[in-house]
Amino acid sequence: MPIVPPDNSASACDGCTARRAFLRQSLATGAALAGWALFGPVSTVQALEVRPGGRGPVKYPLPAADGVSIDGTNEVILCRAGGEVFAFALSCPHQNTALKVLPKGAGFQCPRHKSKYQPNGTFVSGRATRNMDRLQITRDGNTLTVDPDLAFESDTDPARWAAASIKL
Repeated sequence: MPIVPPDNSASACDGCTARRAFLRQSLATGAALAGWALFGPVSTVQALEVRPGGRGPVKYPLPAADGVSIDGTNEVILCRAGGEVFAFALSCPHQNTALKVLPKGAGFQCPRHKSKYQPNGTFVSGRATRNMDRLQITRDGNTLTVDPDLAFESDTDPARWAAASIKL
């Protein structure tokens, strides 16, 4: 006998969007707390300029020192390491799970399937098949502009992926 959902099944997901947003922010905060020792404290960062309607570029202050900042609202990881600044999508390219920061400068890891990445987003091991997705990033003085809607994948656009960083 087939299973038929009850008539009120549509109302069962009325809170799904709010729950997803809460979980996304919780995962980002958890990732920041879990990665305390990457290059020092991991912080959360607030955008200097809010994206109207959730679309378009976001502005951040240039990190003063090596470290990682996570913007859970816009799903952006900022990482300053080795004289460069990178902006990454918060989610693992394998199955979109929020990444966590590994201790002692080891990079990032997906908690779901244990894929590991270097601080520059290069894939090291695990189930993922490519590097972390880098986001378009530009610099104007001490302000970084990141477009969370413009991600570069290393396997489909290697030149733009390689260029998506700020040299200090």
